[in-house]
Amino acid sequence: MTGAKAAAARPQLPFGEFIALMAMMFATIAFSIDSMLPALPQIAAELTPGDVNRAQLILTSFVLGMGIGSFFTGPLSDAWGRKRVLMAGMALYSVAALLAALAQSLELVLAARLLQGLGAAGPRIVSMAMVRDLHQGRAMARVMSFIMMVFILVPAVAPSIGSLVIAGFGWRGLFASFVIFAVVGALWLGLRQPETLAVADRRPLQPVQLWRALIEVFSHRNVVIATAVLTLFYGLLFANLSSIQPIFGETFGWAASFPYWFAGIALCAGTGSMLNARLVGRLGMRYLTSVALGAQAVVSLGMAVVTYAGLWPDWAYFPAFLVWTTGIFFIGGLTVGNLNALAMEPLGHIAGMAASMTSAVSTVLAVMIAAPIGLAFDGTPVPLAFSVAVLTALGYGLMRMMKVRPVLAE
Repeated sequence: MTGAKAAAARPQLPFGEFIALMAMMFATIAFSIDSMLPALPQIAAELTPGDVNRAQLILTSFVLGMGIGSFFTGPLSDAWGRKRVLMAGMALYSVAALLAALAQSLELVLAARLLQGLGAAGPRIVSMAMVRDLHQGRAMARVMSFIMMVFILVPAVAPSIGSLVIAGFGWRGLFASFVIFAVVGALWLGLRQPETLAVADRRPLQPVQLWRALIEVFSHRNVVIATAVLTLFYGLLFANLSSIQPIFGETFGWAASFPYWFAGIALCAGTGSMLNARLVGRLGMRYLTSVALGAQAVVSLGMAVVTYAGLWPDWAYFPAFLVWTTGIFFIGGLTVGNLNALAMEPLGHIAGMAASMTSAVSTVLAVMIAAPIGLAFDGTPVPLAFSVAVLTALGYGLMRMMKVRPVLAE
């Protein structure tokens, strides 16, 4: 029994609870990144006062660890089952958070954040494999859109939660909140979510089989293209997250109210996932992703040119930046879920390996793109805007090269 019939035969949570649980697993990543944004000035002042831009590495070190961990998490879940690997990842994530809270130098915090990212690969990769175990094609894209709609609430409130924790316990208190978040998620999953990978469907950890599966993952043209576009989009997204707090604080003087602005951006951007859920069944994943990237390339180029030329009236500069930034997060709802579904579509029989390889490659390479963009911050949004224009234009070009498969209605 394979495909949709096999998925239907597996025990499942009620649809709404499954969406909420998977959203919480994905939200581990967003909470670990976005709640740190208000802490960057304090961390910079305490641990790296001579070079405050280095505090941004708190974000990219976590993402790098997550990318490295993604190489191993999927194959392990294919061999040992989804739940066991996910729970182990949450445990490592929690231990690393405690180590970061105790670290006395930026280098030690970065090392702990790298380790925390390794653990976070568990909820990130395994939850995606669990979704693919139960859904495929446009149905998976639709489920991912609903997950993203719930997930988007976490970025909306994470900076505000971070500010409250910092006010009460200092920036080190944030790491205790990560542990609490992980424990709640692990208990929910452990008590309520059935295993989605049957014992008969597991693949032993044998080097030859792993190598064959790896070759299979990247032998599909559309998988390679979807992974490349994910790399470009994650690169611009991580660069935006690294730069957004300094831009709000140093460029526009809104540091104190940044969490509230970010909440508004996240909530508005969340409508992108809602729109995708409504349209993807009719228009397809490839079309929606291409349109979103192409439109963002044009808008970002305009933002970069007008800002560099100093043509914004004083009253329009901040509103323009706000709308443009919201647009970047908005197109995430029209791209990330679709690209993941496109990459996973032909690889359901090795969903763990596929989720690992595509996520690991896209994340690690995205960090290499994002880190220099974030460190290039010069007090204006210009470096970021030019970078977003280039990356989205490249993504649009790659999507035009993707083969259309009528059977799957991409």
